[in-house]
Amino acid sequence: MVESLVNFGLTLINVGIAAVFEYISLHVLFCLVPAFFLAGAIAALFSKESVLKFLGPDASKVVSYGVAAVSGVLLAVCSCTVLPLFTGIYKRGAGIGPATAFLFSAPAINVLAIVYSAQQLGYDIGIARAFFAVTLSIVIGAIMAILFQKKLTEELKGQKKMPFVMTSQDGGTESFKYRTPLTFLLLVVILVFGGWAIDWLIKGPVLAALVAATAYTSYKWYSRAELSAWMNETWFLVKKIFPLLIAGVFFAAIIIYLIPTSYIQAFVGGDSLPSITVASVSGALMYFSTLTEVPIVGLLMAEGMGKGPALAMLLAGPALSLPSMIVITSIMGKKRGLTYIGLVILMAIICGAIFAAII
Repeated sequence: MVESLVNFGLTLINVGIAAVFEYISLHVLFCLVPAFFLAGAIAALFSKESVLKFLGPDASKVVSYGVAAVSGVLLAVCSCTVLPLFTGIYKRGAGIGPATAFLFSAPAINVLAIVYSAQQLGYDIGIARAFFAVTLSIVIGAIMAILFQKKLTEELKGQKKMPFVMTSQDGGTESFKYRTPLTFLLLVVILVFGGWAIDWLIKGPVLAALVAATAYTSYKWYSRAELSAWMNETWFLVKKIFPLLIAGVFFAAIIIYLIPTSYIQAFVGGDSLPSITVASVSGALMYFSTLTEVPIVGLLMAEGMGKGPALAMLLAGPALSLPSMIVITSIMGKKRGLTYIGLVILMAIICGAIFAAII
């Protein structure tokens, strides 16, 4: 009895370790590493005023939520890769509404995933996913702002405001005002291009050239103090987020191993409200790398999953995962983090039920 328990425990540990190694090999180098450098650049090099102008609590709601809601079209990232980016803009003073709208939209409104969903699962699901993903990012962000922005603003009132002055390497004022946007653009291109599934004979040289260009221009454009601040912010985010992600991937793999696929298939069959609820909750707990949610939902639909549960899983799954939940609550605090998680799951259920009723 004891020996069997030990063997079972070792099996679970091996499952978790295998998932961690797979995650590191597939996602860290070309997804998380660029994301961490990009987030560090946002936190260290972008002026707080520029973030507040577009995403701050006093910015135009049309502009702030519009920018946040469509960001996923540009960034093909998963629920974990978006976390350093969210942390970067959140730390620079973005309103909690636009920040959480971005947190939901970046992995949910991936144009490749939308097109792939339409091709593989049906154009009705593809169109519904696109519409509800944009809508939910705005609705969830607005609710988070209503619930928490006032208190968050009060917490920040006592903080001393420091002017943000960009200096050149010779200590004078910045002579090239477009350097930070161009650096940001290079990092975004590296992040997006690195995630593309193309021939390495093409990807390798292009990525090497992009990384070399980013390193060279950063060395030329920024002072030693600015580069140090950038690296310090990047390292801070790595220390804060990466261990939690690894722990989340480890335990998520064990949970998925313990729950037979046949059980999930049995509980998400048809278009009943319980099936939609189970699909939303299970999707939120699972980890989907970019685009992998589509074939998984396709397999479940082949086993009898209804279109309502399918849409609920497509909305909740890419936006959340057990690893991302751990990090989100760490960054925003338990109350705000759990509220956001609950809103994503609840709104995915509502959207799934509406879709099931009208198809």
